[in-house]
Amino acid sequence: MASSNTLWIPIAVLIVGFVAAVSIGSIAWYNSKRPPGWEDKERPDYIPKVNQEDENK
Repeated sequence: MASSNTLWIPIAVLIVGFVAAVSIGSIAWYNSKRPPGWEDKERPDYIPKVNQEDENK
């Protein structure tokens, strides 16, 4: 018997996926080259720095 109380499972998967996408997107955004007007903005402390090869050239 399928219970109608199992609707929370796909909703939980969607919420976890959304949070993961926002987290990964934020890390990628703050570690990318800044668009015009954002060049002098600082990276927040909670965003890890990803090694960029372009800075070493």
